[in-house]
Amino acid sequence: MRFLADMGISVRTVGALNELGHDAVHAREIGLSRATDTTILERARSEGQVVLTVDLDFGQLLAASSQITPSVVIFRMRDQTPGSITPRLLRVIAERSRELESGAIILVEDRRYRVRLLPIGR
Repeated sequence: MRFLADMGISVRTVGALNELGHDAVHAREIGLSRATDTTILERARSEGQVVLTVDLDFGQLLAASSQITPSVVIFRMRDQTPGSITPRLLRVIAERSRELESGAIILVEDRRYRVRLLPIGR
């Protein structure tokens, strides 16, 4: 699976994904460290990537756009270190790869995650 990590996600999480055979890049690595959320979404859509972020604005932008891609995984956990985010992300990938591939917003919280299929309202 292909991923684009926003600035709030550690490069260590990106490295872990790549070590497991995924194709993951960090926004900083591709010159998008100061990019708008809209630019990040457009890049991910054009490259077939899932956005990884801690920013709730991505979900709002997707809801307003009626687009079915890209999928976005939003982390809303107290501990947002790579040691906490990475295993939760791997669980989401294992359990929800189908939704990530077809278009979804997944909100990862401390004890659970919630899935909304795109476009919002379908």
